[in-house]
Amino acid sequence: MNEYTAPLRDMQFILSHLVGIDEIGRLPAYEDAIREVLNAILEEAGRFSEGVLAPLNPVGDAEGCRREDGIVRTATGWKEAYSQFCDAGWVGLRMPMQYGGQGLPKAMSAPVNEMWFAANMAFSLLPPMAAGAVDTLLRAASDELKARFIPKLTSGQWTAAMDLTEPSSGSDLGTIRARAEPHADGSYRLFGQKVFITYGDHDLAENVVHLVLARLPGAPPGARGTSMFVVPKHLVLPDGTLGARNDLNCISLEDKLGIHGSPTCTMSYGDTGGAVGYLVGEPGRGLEYIFVMVNESRFSVALQAIAVGDRAYQKALAYARTRIQGRNAITGEPGVPIIRHPDVKRMLLAMRARVMSSRMLAYCSAGWVDRAENHPDGETAEHYRRLTDLVMPVVKGWSTELGIEVASLGIQVHGGAGFIEETGAAQYLRDVRITTIYEGTTGIQANDLINRKVLRDRALTLNILIGEIGITARQALDDGRLAELGKGLQHSMTILENARDWIISRAKAAIGDVLAGSVSFLHLLGTVCGAWQMTRAALVAESLKTEEPSNPVYLEGIIELALYYCAQVLPEADMHATMMKTAGTAVLTYAEEAF
Repeated sequence: MNEYTAPLRDMQFILSHLVGIDEIGRLPAYEDAIREVLNAILEEAGRFSEGVLAPLNPVGDAEGCRREDGIVRTATGWKEAYSQFCDAGWVGLRMPMQYGGQGLPKAMSAPVNEMWFAANMAFSLLPPMAAGAVDTLLRAASDELKARFIPKLTSGQWTAAMDLTEPSSGSDLGTIRARAEPHADGSYRLFGQKVFITYGDHDLAENVVHLVLARLPGAPPGARGTSMFVVPKHLVLPDGTLGARNDLNCISLEDKLGIHGSPTCTMSYGDTGGAVGYLVGEPGRGLEYIFVMVNESRFSVALQAIAVGDRAYQKALAYARTRIQGRNAITGEPGVPIIRHPDVKRMLLAMRARVMSSRMLAYCSAGWVDRAENHPDGETAEHYRRLTDLVMPVVKGWSTELGIEVASLGIQVHGGAGFIEETGAAQYLRDVRITTIYEGTTGIQANDLINRKVLRDRALTLNILIGEIGITARQALDDGRLAELGKGLQHSMTILENARDWIISRAKAAIGDVLAGSVSFLHLLGTVCGAWQMTRAALVAESLKTEEPSNPVYLEGIIELALYYCAQVLPEADMHATMMKTAGTAVLTYAEEAF
């Protein structure tokens, strides 16, 4: 009932033909990222996710985690699976080779991480934390701290946790109260509490390296007063071995709607004298540094939603092919599988189209990151950096909203059986529901998109993106069969341009109206970007049909899925544009007396 099949064909198609993985492999940092290496990594990751992680998914959901004598225990089989995970070198897939990693591009690690999340989201929340921590330490830490912590994080021997918010802070990290006091030896002693800490403590690895936000004595209020510290669960001796337990403890575990196998901890620091920590970078720049890890985590969260959505789709498709019920409304044939019913087909197509479009956008954005970080031409690198900055809130916000919608449709396909835990369909909805909340809610992503990504440069980068979409629209218009895709893209570009103009014109006089409609704009941009990527895929598939005659069914399926998206999903762009423009009045005026 809980089988998972890694969607390798979809992943390879997107990486090869939309992301341009061969081109990325020619960048100076990625000479080894050639097609053969990619395929071998994907196939091995697929085997591991299907054979090791997926069978443990229902185990973690049923057993959850528990605290025993101050130790956080994970579910049966998880410790052994994590050991295998580390032994295979998966933790360091994207980390620098100088610290023991494999140094592969983000575009290659994205599908691998998707497989982990699809197979077992709760388990797979842990490994990417190390990648985010390493990126942060590389950005800001001293050479001594890098040498002490990064190699063990790269190997998976130690894991990482991101300790940001507190009981009264929520997403407003400028209000945190945890404090750090200087010590004579140059270290610090930390005091306070942090909440909602994913894998803040566990029994899978020998040490947990916490990146903690806290305030130094005399620090100014707000964001400028936050600094970042490395606080290990066990102190690290000069020779690299572990010493005494540090003064930080998990004092409770959250009882959650989903991801039961992942320990979400309340952490306490300084109960017996102060937790030893080490300042990272300069005082007062903690938020700046930690957002290196936050931004990496936001992309990871998007992959989680895409992955669980695909898992829900696979289960729903398998059920629809085997569940016999009713008479075919068109032919009158009795006792047919429910996949033969038009409304079930509609739901399955809606699920696959949403998964594929968001996957395409996420993988392409990962490829943009690789080019931004490593392209030898500075102008080209800056072009991709701008696109990445613009689209990342959409990748996180739009993909996670779609993931919830897809998992919910998966239950609907199952009917009453989907509402029963025994089938496993409900777990996907419970697990994916967190993705629109953590690492910044959809509203926070939408505000970031409006304020920092559109208004800050007066839509210059958005105009660049619209220009890229226009190129694809014209290519589709020149293809007879795909002309409808081109027309749909052109129409959606007009909608997007009008939305852009409305935002810029209203922002100065009525920013409340603009922010009230920001989530609708995020959905608008995501929907149009999804159509853009689906149209690109259809153009490639059409051209490949003559070059790869052995694979006509799959290629035709890509084209038909794009046509479905244009007919049934892209019209939502008009709706989101209307909602964006009317949200200010509806929310800020009409709704005042409605509560």
